[in-house]
Amino acid sequence: MFRPALSLVLPLSLITVLAACGNGEPVAPSIRPAMVVQPQPAAEMMDTYPGEVRARLEPELAFRIGGKVTKRLVEVGQQVKKDQRLAELDPQDVRLQLEATRAQVAAAEANLHLVRAERDRYKKLLDRQLVSRSQYDNAENLYRSGAARLKQIKAEFDVANNQAGYAVLRASQDGVIARRMVEVGQVVAAGQSVFTLAADGEREVSISLPEQAFERFKVGQAVTVELWSQPDQRFPGRIREMSPAADPQSRTFAARVAFTQGEVPAELGQSARVFIAHNGEAPLAVPLSALTAEQGRPYVWVVDPQTSTLKRTPVRIGAYGEKLVPVLEGLQAGDWVVAAGVQVLREGQQVRPVDRDNRAVKLAAKE
Repeated sequence: MFRPALSLVLPLSLITVLAACGNGEPVAPSIRPAMVVQPQPAAEMMDTYPGEVRARLEPELAFRIGGKVTKRLVEVGQQVKKDQRLAELDPQDVRLQLEATRAQVAAAEANLHLVRAERDRYKKLLDRQLVSRSQYDNAENLYRSGAARLKQIKAEFDVANNQAGYAVLRASQDGVIARRMVEVGQVVAAGQSVFTLAADGEREVSISLPEQAFERFKVGQAVTVELWSQPDQRFPGRIREMSPAADPQSRTFAARVAFTQGEVPAELGQSARVFIAHNGEAPLAVPLSALTAEQGRPYVWVVDPQTSTLKRTPVRIGAYGEKLVPVLEGLQAGDWVVAAGVQVLREGQQVRPVDRDNRAVKLAAKE
């Protein structure tokens, strides 16, 4: 008798619980996180060359006279200012030469004073017809010769004075000492490189191009640069210059790549990789996990940066790589693509974009 009653009580109690849960208010759908990435140039369709960040201007600093180095005032890696003293030569010889020239200037001035007085005296005598014209002309010629001699000696004095100043090597502009080639006590010749200065300003990447593919490259060609310190970010650049002759040892052609973006956090000596497309512009690539298909038609989920909702975007793809797949059509470089769990997503679904470390991502298209 109690069993039928108990069987009626249990459904009624379950209905009561369900009714209490469903109070008629709609339940807000939960916003699930979605790992997003932006398409990158397909490395499989590009040549990669290792390089080093260098200054665009790297003048070789040298003394303009020869001599023995007595002081070295800077070290490699030290920041220097324009006209800062870098090294000094033994100044004894140039100072002696300066003093000798100064004495010659004094002698020439005394001689000029003498011949001037002699000329003036002969002029007065000529006016009174006490000397011949030839005697006066001779005095005039001696005066002109003395004036020319003084001018010559003064020029030699200026040269000797400059030579004395050349015993001090100064920085030609602001920059960093990138290389040092002398030590104190070493005797250097005029023009022998003493320091290499990496001038402040633009930074470039120095690379070497193989001779078997040299004809595929040209000045002005667009490239992308990746710094080892920032492996997840690439910077646009172009080939600024190419050496017309191969290095005799490595048989490669030196080239310089300039950044075309305004501010690039590249420091001197950093390692970098330069990516150059085989034929024109390289296609974009997305992770394999971002790609799915329906009825043989591949597509990806693109996140709307304004509403964080999903949109199914058909794409045309190339040959699969080890980790990436090239996207030939359908995506832009500034799109944000869901990179994982794409099989359980639906059109118009709102998501919370995160990166691979589960940190929130502020969606914004690339400039």
